Amino acid sequence: MTDDDTLSARIDALEMRLTEQDVVIDDLNATITAQWRQIDALTRHLAKLVEQVEEAGSRTGTGAPEPPPPHY
Repeated sequence: MTDDDTLSARIDALEMRLTEQDVVIDDLNATITAQWRQIDALTRHLAKLVEQVEEAGSRTGTGAPEPPPPHY
């Protein structure tokens, strides 16, 4: 192999690696974006649940713990 052939082979190898890395980066970006959407939805859902629990707590009145059921 000549120096030109060696250089061309190295460039080809680098181009293939770059293409593979671009695909991996795009896949990772899609995964992170999907996870972020899911985390955002779960965060909003948790906030609603916290609000519902706080409302239920304020409806009980005194804020004192409930008495145990009669079978205790």
